[in-house]
Amino acid sequence: MQSALYVALSAQVAMEKRLNTTANNVANMNTGGFRADEIKFEEILSTVGKTDVAFASSGQNFISRRTGAVTKTDNPLDVAIQGDAWFSFATPNSTAYTRDGRMKITENGDLQTIDGYPVLDAGGAQIALNPNGGPPAIGRDGTITQDQNQVGVLGLFFLSKQSTLSRFGSSGVLSSAPGESVQDFTSTSVQQGFSEGSNVNPIMEMTKMIALQRNFDSASTTIQETEGTLMSAIRTLGPAS
Repeated sequence: MQSALYVALSAQVAMEKRLNTTANNVANMNTGGFRADEIKFEEILSTVGKTDVAFASSGQNFISRRTGAVTKTDNPLDVAIQGDAWFSFATPNSTAYTRDGRMKITENGDLQTIDGYPVLDAGGAQIALNPNGGPPAIGRDGTITQDQNQVGVLGLFFLSKQSTLSRFGSSGVLSSAPGESVQDFTSTSVQQGFSEGSNVNPIMEMTKMIALQRNFDSASTTIQETEGTLMSAIRTLGPAS
């Protein structure tokens, strides 16, 4: 009887985390380059009592690496990645990565992300363009030219599947292992004038949210029924006054 109460409580904790994660994904479904959060659950088995009892863990968040939808913008400073790679940019303390290829040029010619962080080349150096050189042309290998002169190269990086990703800002990630510079542009490239959006599937996320809310309510009902049964047993089996 007590086990049922604790199992239901553990389920509620897990579902609350999933609800918060799903709500955050829905809130960022229009954020450029945003990567959705997903949760990996594991069963926790207790053998303290006479019988084994399985509890739901709260779950471990991880960042989905699925590709988002690509939209044509015709903006020369919008660049979308084709393939499994990331752009890199400099933060005050480290190097971060993103699939959001919306960029801008400062008055001094510095190439920055839409949030104002310096975009890096394959060697990790900041990219500077000619602020008076007109719109840049960006090749599929990331080569940047202005007035038919090469002025820089966008860095593209592979992030190991074994590396752990954590969030930085709205669409950036930090990797537990440094990215590896892309050298072969056969299957990986960039496309100028396009922008990659969020990889959130809004229909799926809304469906998840509705199902989670119903399951949460069911767990609440189970807890109330278990508490009622326990109180009834106490009143029935307790010593008579």
